Amino acid sequence: MANSTCLGVIVGNRDFFPDVLISEARKDLTKLFSELQIEPVWLSPEESKLGAVETWADAQKCGDLLRKNRDRIEGILVCLPNFGDEKGVADSIRLADTHIPILVQACPDDLDQFGLDRRRDAFCGKISACNNLRQYRIPYSLTRDHTVAILDPRFREDLVQFVQTCKVVRGLSRVRIGAVGARPNAFNTTRFSEKLLEASGITVNTIDLSEVFGNAAKISSDDKRVEQRVEKIRSYADASKVPNEAIVRMAKFALVVDDWMQSLSITATAIQCWSSLQKNFGVNVCTIMSMMSEQMLPSACEVDIAGVVGMYALQLAGGSPSALVDWNNNYGGDPEKCVFFHCGNWAKDFLPDIRIATAPILGTTLGEENTFGALEGRTLAGPVTFGRVSTDDLSGKITAYVGEGEFTNDPLKTFGTRAVVKVAGLPALMHVICQNGFEHHAAMNRSHTAAAVAEALGRYLGWDVYHHQRPSDLPPLPAF
Repeated sequence: MANSTCLGVIVGNRDFFPDVLISEARKDLTKLFSELQIEPVWLSPEESKLGAVETWADAQKCGDLLRKNRDRIEGILVCLPNFGDEKGVADSIRLADTHIPILVQACPDDLDQFGLDRRRDAFCGKISACNNLRQYRIPYSLTRDHTVAILDPRFREDLVQFVQTCKVVRGLSRVRIGAVGARPNAFNTTRFSEKLLEASGITVNTIDLSEVFGNAAKISSDDKRVEQRVEKIRSYADASKVPNEAIVRMAKFALVVDDWMQSLSITATAIQCWSSLQKNFGVNVCTIMSMMSEQMLPSACEVDIAGVVGMYALQLAGGSPSALVDWNNNYGGDPEKCVFFHCGNWAKDFLPDIRIATAPILGTTLGEENTFGALEGRTLAGPVTFGRVSTDDLSGKITAYVGEGEFTNDPLKTFGTRAVVKVAGLPALMHVICQNGFEHHAAMNRSHTAAAVAEALGRYLGWDVYHHQRPSDLPPLPAF
């Protein structure tokens, strides 16, 4: 995994099972953690018998340890080398008071080792542990296989996915987002509820475009910071056909927004990218938004705050930049392919042939000379996870969908930032999107992480989530 992770670890034990099973589990976990760059926070063999939890006293020690480290711990792994102590596991988590994702794993018995020296009974113990967590109203995740060995590749995959889920939950529950400008009047689809987002720990801060324009006007064109930012823009993408005056304007805009973001610890933004920018500032700021997204500070078009929440969720899971797209066009007569498009602000990660251009569609009404700063490029074949977050004010809920597909290299002749995408069961997905009133914008990430995102948003944040994973011949799910 790209980034190190800190997990709390609870090793469950029952005293009449062989001690060697616990020692072997700790050894295997230590090996796996080292390979995946996971830092465990767990009881040592000096703090409890074998470093496991089997008594109330052990649970108190474990809960206290996890609570003291809760600013670092992103999730909790419950490992059952044997039946474990169901109360000890649940009590440890309750006392820790961390409110973070939990993964329950149980080690399998071997058919030729049912004697007293190697018997586990973790198959049964996992059911009891989960029953207690349910009684304690503590949400938890499961491995795909009811029992799975610690060094089995299947568990390795489960643990990687769980870490992705942890990062989404941790990131979204404390993120600060910036709304730059007012929602374009023509776009009711980018309406959102600040209060519903705040209830999930997502804070929205606002700034009017007049403040940005006014502060940008106060910056001299020969300011050293402007010159440095101009060079960054030119080195980021081919700007050979862009007037220097337009690049200078983009640089000033970027400096003002950067300063504002830093002053409020803002991680993601959604910007009114038309039509005030073109009319009153004379540029598109797609390039600036792309540069922010490439730096893992996602930025969405048209003040789509819910859209950038989706971008950030996919970024947290995938560990790479996200982008905002339109579900824009059918791809000929292929029912499982479509075109992703924007005019466009996609991160460089998506665009190996990136160049700075104009926005021809906006230019037809705003003057193409006022749209320098839009990007052009084509995304090549590879994995994609897509998703959408929406605040449903009428029901008082946050809803979402997430799924996976593939970018393809099928021919596509058009402008802007663009990609051809293949999604199994695309017609059914479009029914779900339309029947549930989702927006035409979606987030995308060059990864396959839909399961981790769905688990984070649904199980731990409590949102209504549709995980698209059905074959194309099945009917769409009913509305929420």
